[in-house]
Amino acid sequence: MFDSLRHFMNELAGTGEDAGKTFSVSDHRVAAAALMVHLLSVDGVVEEQERDALHGIVRARFGLSESETDELLALARQRDQEAVDLYAFTSVLKRSLDAEGRAGVIEMMWELVFSDGAVNELEDNVVWRVAELLGVSTRERVELKRRIAARARPLSDTPVKD
Repeated sequence: MFDSLRHFMNELAGTGEDAGKTFSVSDHRVAAAALMVHLLSVDGVVEEQERDALHGIVRARFGLSESETDELLALARQRDQEAVDLYAFTSVLKRSLDAEGRAGVIEMMWELVFSDGAVNELEDNVVWRVAELLGVSTRERVELKRRIAARARPLSDTPVKD
């Protein structure tokens, strides 16, 4: 409890562990990127195409420079390795984002899933769990999946299952 209070006071004073860094560990962009990093590796295979897609999605969505994107993804990888569950990230997102912002996170996740042209059931399950934790309805999650799949369809002629 005292560590939490000390961390909070340091953050207020600008002397915490995040002082001088572009992103703090409580930044919603770190939480979203960490979920994406987790999603990227859930099927056990991380291809160059997927890494490039992750970089591009994060950079475009958050309007970051190349170096800022690299810094964000490095911190996201570190946070993903330290996390014991998805709640560590979804709780930050629920506090920081409105419903539209949380749906945007799910949209980014679908973009990453479809970046390699194939939807793995493990990836689908992670997006479903994150959507549930973020309060994104099943209807909206499926609609986002269909919309992203339609954009990605030229890459793959695989039908989309709900």
